[in-house]
Amino acid sequence: MLTIRLSRIGKKNKPVYRLIISEKARDTYGRALEILGSYNPHTKVLEVKADRIKYWISQGSGMSPVVNNMLISKGIIKGKKIKATKLSKKKREKEKENKEKESKEKVKEENKDEDKNKDTANKKDNQNNEKENQKEIKKEEAKQEEEKEKSKNSNKL
Repeated sequence: MLTIRLSRIGKKNKPVYRLIISEKARDTYGRALEILGSYNPHTKVLEVKADRIKYWISQGSGMSPVVNNMLISKGIIKGKKIKATKLSKKKREKEKENKEKESKEKVKEENKDEDKNKDTANKKDNQNNEKENQKEIKKEEAKQEEEKEKSKNSNKL
């Protein structure tokens, strides 16, 4: 598979890179199919043959993540940037643990919110139940008074 990637040239401690297209398995210092431009990291100058890059991409060649991100930031191609570095196993494990802790904390917060909502709903239900019970008690008392009055009236007659 063909890939567009960086090939280091320049002096010791003063690197300059070439954008080349070559076979992915081939060494970057070896023979390249075509030189597509250059990049100087000290001055941040990127010189590219935009039409040739677009041509090779249309032909199905891939790009290294660094080249992809550089071309996107310069506006030569459109798309999303790719994460260019890989984390060590220890750092990946730490990130997973941190994500798990965060998700657990979110779940706890959600549960607290739900509990608060339940508590307020329960309080409202209890208040409604108390009001209904008081109404029923008043009705019963009223019935008892009516019965007493009826019994008194029937005794008088």
